[in-house]
Amino acid sequence: MIRLENISKQNSHRILFIEASAALNRGEKVGLVGPNGAGKTTLFRMITGQEQPDEGQVSVDKGVTIGYFNQDVGEMSGSSAVAEVMEGAGPVSTVAAELRELEAAMVDPDRMDEMDAIIERYGEVQARYEELDGYGLEGRAREVLAGLSFSQEMMDGDVGKLSGGWKMRVALARILLMRPDAMLLDEPSNHLDLESLIWLEDFLKGYEGGLLMTSHDRAFMNRIVGKVIEIDGGQLTTYSGDYEFYEGQRAQNEKQQQAQFERQQAMLAKEIKFIERFKARASHAAQVQSRVKKLDKIERVEPPKRRQSVAFEFKPAPRSGEDVVNLKNVHKRYGERVIYDGLDFMVRRKERWCIMGINGAGKSTLLKLVAGAAEPDQGSVAIGASVKMGYFAQHAMDLLDGDRTVFEQLEHDFPRTGQGSLRALAGCFGFSGDDIEKKCRVLSGGEKARLVMAIMLFDPPNLLVLDEPTNHLDLDTKEMLIKALSEYEGTMLFVSHDRHFLAALSNRVLELTPEGIHQYGGGYLEYVARTGQEAPGLRH
Repeated sequence: MIRLENISKQNSHRILFIEASAALNRGEKVGLVGPNGAGKTTLFRMITGQEQPDEGQVSVDKGVTIGYFNQDVGEMSGSSAVAEVMEGAGPVSTVAAELRELEAAMVDPDRMDEMDAIIERYGEVQARYEELDGYGLEGRAREVLAGLSFSQEMMDGDVGKLSGGWKMRVALARILLMRPDAMLLDEPSNHLDLESLIWLEDFLKGYEGGLLMTSHDRAFMNRIVGKVIEIDGGQLTTYSGDYEFYEGQRAQNEKQQQAQFERQQAMLAKEIKFIERFKARASHAAQVQSRVKKLDKIERVEPPKRRQSVAFEFKPAPRSGEDVVNLKNVHKRYGERVIYDGLDFMVRRKERWCIMGINGAGKSTLLKLVAGAAEPDQGSVAIGASVKMGYFAQHAMDLLDGDRTVFEQLEHDFPRTGQGSLRALAGCFGFSGDDIEKKCRVLSGGEKARLVMAIMLFDPPNLLVLDEPTNHLDLDTKEMLIKALSEYEGTMLFVSHDRHFLAALSNRVLELTPEGIHQYGGGYLEYVARTGQEAPGLRH
């Protein structure tokens, strides 16, 4: 129903697409992948008509409705979250608006002479509203918002008072309620907690329209898509299968291409050697000529485009004592809300605890108590001997100096380290070429997170306290971070909604629930196997 045919597109000096083609068919669920800046958002904008290709064409079948969710949610205020969601529900919201106008007209004394026409029109509009299940609309809007972790108070409160992350969820709920023929979702998994993510996964599995989406969450992507379109080097390549299949297929294709390239290089070297050796001999002139012609006609095999992933050797963390953190009889409340009522919790050397719990269960509060960013109302938090802590939370990005470039920030933090090592560190965290000269103030959320993480891991502490470290990170940077942290020798305490990250790095689980606090030996995968659920809020 949506086709991209031989499209070419250039943005300022960057060529994004060269005669690229792909299609989204009815009912297909497709993952759109490619490195940052490859043109994923531009592709969405061309499908919705916000941008035009320089050459080629984008065609959408007649009558196909498209819902497009992106990270730019615009202004929202003056109405409740539930009203805002219903407003975007496609044709039914237009019919609802007319219904409200007609109801106002029916009680307007100045329009008495038009009453017969108004009542007749009201009957027609009301029938159409019923046909579109308008009366069930509010219930469905509340259901979607509840799935995205909204409480009743938040649904009915002023949408303008919500934070940016919650407004994102409202914008996403609008598209989900609309149920268009095709959904274009640009990073819908950002800003979602694990429970909302799993709810969205189930919702999208049951959605019958065509879906094209990007996501930095590989588990989420893997469970939904049955086809992958990759943007790389200006081309669109389609793979049939889920994300894991695509990764395996791409690696295999690169291996084959590399082998082909090497075989051809060996053959070319042999031919050139023959030509060089015999070009001066008259007796071999005909043979030399025929080989020169043959070489001219050979279509050259390109080596595979290598993904830029720089390996970096992190220094080992210094050894701490056996008892790293000890919380005894900790009480903590915010106003009327009791977060902890006598929490006892001990962290020992080399343990990697992932903290799980629904929104408001006190996950970030626990990390703040350990990091000293919050004090308990009662009880004690003791940090063990020789513990050197690194604390990563969203506010850690505020510690960067906006006037420094990325490289100047690294030089400031590590004045005794050579330029070569700092450039390698920057490259490892995705700052290559000119990116290293960007001022910290213009960095995106993901770039700031990468820089803070680079600074923290270059001279590693022996206790890492990480609050959502993978927010804003793309798939390649996440993989690099997981690899670096899996070789890390210290102790970890972290909160993350990324199941791949949880599974790869945890060896203990602390579950915070309203019924009580549970500790599990073994990591996230053992927790899932033992409880039969992927997150605490999903108990049936």
